Amino acid sequence: MNNTLTDTNFQFPQQKSVYKGKVRQVYELENDQVVMIATDRLSAFDVVMPKGIPYKGQILNQIATKMMKATQDIVPNWLEATPDPNVAVGKMCEPFKIEMVIRGYLAGHAAREYKAGKREICGVALAEGLKENDPLPHPIITPATKAEQGDHDEDISREDILKRGIVSAADYEQLEKYTTALFQRGSEIAASRGLILVDTKYEFGKTKEGKVVLIDEIHTPDSSRYFYAEGYQERQEKGEKQKQLSKEFVRQWLMEHDFQGLEGQELPEMNDEYIKSVSERYIELYENITGEKFVKADISNIKERIEENVLAYLEE
Repeated sequence: MNNTLTDTNFQFPQQKSVYKGKVRQVYELENDQVVMIATDRLSAFDVVMPKGIPYKGQILNQIATKMMKATQDIVPNWLEATPDPNVAVGKMCEPFKIEMVIRGYLAGHAAREYKAGKREICGVALAEGLKENDPLPHPIITPATKAEQGDHDEDISREDILKRGIVSAADYEQLEKYTTALFQRGSEIAASRGLILVDTKYEFGKTKEGKVVLIDEIHTPDSSRYFYAEGYQERQEKGEKQKQLSKEFVRQWLMEHDFQGLEGQELPEMNDEYIKSVSERYIELYENITGEKFVKADISNIKERIEENVLAYLEE
């Protein structure tokens, strides 16, 4: 399990700075370009697991690239090229300090909050009598603050975002429109693959020219939750768990081992067998979400491969 990419330390030409996120590492260049590397790190409950998952970075990067291309006619995005299976290159943007979470169903975090008795999430009222994984009357936007590594993202209402001046009213209106349009398109793509897009999150930034664009990943198993459409209704009526494609299976495993990222909790060890099974699940996710066979990249020396490919691209 050594052939994973868990950290990078490249020195690209005209490199200005490096930002390390939970999963991605972002290299800013002097020509207002950004080289974003999707590592094999696995994050859950805002905690990065000690071991990488083989092919995970490639999977996330390639799904995100395909989905950016499939939505660029309705929402502009930052992407310019993907010179390597783990790498995306695009325009430098100033990120908005919120994540635009949109939910079509009562699942995951929202379901846990609802079960705890809350009937409002991010200022949005929820009806009584909902069951976990029920469809909501219409998709709801439940933003979250964007936490630094090691901190937790927090729910925040539209009103608080505007009151605290995190985003201007005009920009927020644009973010809402883009979020709704992307979710609609993502739901259509999912339906064509026999899937339901349950919930997802989008991140946006502003270019130097002041244009709002989609950044980071989109419609990946790390940022989204999918159910299989076949048998959904039957499982719901019987009160059974939904068959899903998302990172939720990792969260469930951690919760079964008494870990939710809370203070004092000890991170359970993921053995090689479990890590292999997570890698296989991610490949299954890729093939279901894209409708294409996953082609494994050469991982004999991932860093060397990435460096060669990025340098060749930058020299063009």
